[in-house]
Amino acid sequence: MSGTSEGPAPAADLDRGAVTESNNYASPRTEPLTTRTESPAYRSVFTAAPLAMAVVDREGLVVSANDGFGALFGSAPEELAGRLAADLVDLASDARTWHAYREVLRGREARLRCTRRLKHPDGHSVWVQVSVTPLGQDGCVLVCLTDISAHRELQGRLRHLQMHDPVTRLPNRTLFFERLTATLEAESYEESGTGRIGLCYLDLDGFKAVNDTLGHRVGDRLLAAVAERLTRCADEAGYGRTSAPLVARLGGDEFALLVEDSTGTEQLAELAEAVLEAVQAPFDLAGQRVSVSASIGVVERRAADTTATALMQAADTTLYWAKADGKARWTLFDPERNAHRMTRQALASTLRPAIERDEFVLEYQPLVGMEDGRLRGVEALVRWNHPQFGMLTPNRFIGLAEEDGSIVPLGRWILRTACRQARRWQVDHPEEPPLFVSVNVAVRQVWDSDLVADVAETLAETGLAPHLLQLELTESAVMGSAGRPLQALQALSGMGVGIAIDDFGTGYSNLAYLSRLPVSVLKLDGSFVRGFQYESDKEGAVPPNPADEVVVEAMIQLAHRLGITVTAECVETSAQASRLRRIGCDTGQGWLYSRPVSPDRISELLGPRPRAGERLIGNS
Repeated sequence: MSGTSEGPAPAADLDRGAVTESNNYASPRTEPLTTRTESPAYRSVFTAAPLAMAVVDREGLVVSANDGFGALFGSAPEELAGRLAADLVDLASDARTWHAYREVLRGREARLRCTRRLKHPDGHSVWVQVSVTPLGQDGCVLVCLTDISAHRELQGRLRHLQMHDPVTRLPNRTLFFERLTATLEAESYEESGTGRIGLCYLDLDGFKAVNDTLGHRVGDRLLAAVAERLTRCADEAGYGRTSAPLVARLGGDEFALLVEDSTGTEQLAELAEAVLEAVQAPFDLAGQRVSVSASIGVVERRAADTTATALMQAADTTLYWAKADGKARWTLFDPERNAHRMTRQALASTLRPAIERDEFVLEYQPLVGMEDGRLRGVEALVRWNHPQFGMLTPNRFIGLAEEDGSIVPLGRWILRTACRQARRWQVDHPEEPPLFVSVNVAVRQVWDSDLVADVAETLAETGLAPHLLQLELTESAVMGSAGRPLQALQALSGMGVGIAIDDFGTGYSNLAYLSRLPVSVLKLDGSFVRGFQYESDKEGAVPPNPADEVVVEAMIQLAHRLGITVTAECVETSAQASRLRRIGCDTGQGWLYSRPVSPDRISELLGPRPRAGERLIGNS
């Protein structure tokens, strides 16, 4: 029987003469030897022992062996005498074991234990536990071999159960990460291959509905059927290549296909397309016809440039993009898009502390009377003076604030700061009509805080009259208002605070709520105003669509009949201002008059009045 080990192949010719400390032996002995300590009783025990045993001399040659030892090698015990034990038991296949064995032969070590796989001449393999122990006389050692094949087989079965999913029989999360980690080790990709790695990370769209409606038994059958199709896709993708992608179930309805030695994104894209097509085909599960789809995140990169954690994070992010983009599709990892996401996360994590650190500032955009061009009020617009990203406009962080609830303390700060500033203008310019200030309010501020109490407290604290405060809400915020939101709006209106509907005309545009909500102002969305850009003195100018003007005029007339004033947003040209004035629009806001500016610039405007339609500050 020849031996094979779990370690690397041995060096070509190990110097077995090094196991002896003298040259007393000119050549190997060929006849059986006996030790001086051997007695009839010892011989009887040695021969009948259930363990496979052999006595080995200081040169490493077998002196004598029992029947059990011979049976392991398919030979008579006497035929093994004079053979090198290290060759029989494969002790020279790795340097550490070979060194320890020589130390035992020299009497410098007390014992050696190791595990080896031996191949019987008839073809089957046997796992043995090898024990080498000094006998104490003549420098001989006793080599004992214990058959542990059954134990190893049980260990293998247990490991297979531990490393594979019982429903799909695919490698599970543990085995997947073990394989991924091994693939990313430098020696794995530096010796051969492309040095690249790819991953398709997917989950099933609609799996929860299958589980909830048809039960977990059908759900498990679906997972097993999906696993079969994924394995088929992997086998087809691996045809003609060194290896097929590893398919694993990571948990729930999540699967992964790991591509070692990837040839590039094209290979991953083809695999993802094949998986999408395979999963979308209907499943026949014990008479139940089930249809699902898959969303797939695809990542492909140089193995040297990533880690298992980084690769999985990128795959998870890309899978989220695939779902957010509409599901039933694959999406390739985009570093630029990921950078935007990371920036978003960085902003979200520092929003609340930024309020406490006073990193927010307010700018104010004038609201101008269309008839006389007089400054009537301002809209307060928040900016975040971020220490890393600079001055950020609301579209960069208001959505995040609404998601995590920090819009409530931020909105409270905006309200108080704006009211305090409006009162300061009033005190500093007593000869001018006081300006009203318009403040945007998010839906969550109505639900998650006592907005009425906050407004009342702010007005009392700042001394600003209620009619000089206007609160702006979007159409979606007031649509279907009932209960607390409706009560809050009615209470605020009852206090004398103005209520404005922002971006009117782009949302539900349900006119019914205008009759039952305490609305005082409609702010026409800029998309309507942009249709008024025709300038009669410009060569080649395209006339606007007459329908735009008809629609806007009808909205203005309806609002006026309900006692509601109208403000036009995004007024950028004199022609727009003239036409809006002609059809009765009350107030304008836009770059024709001024961009959002600091409080000091607003103070400068509280002086001589510009002519109708004349810009206040300009675009500089």
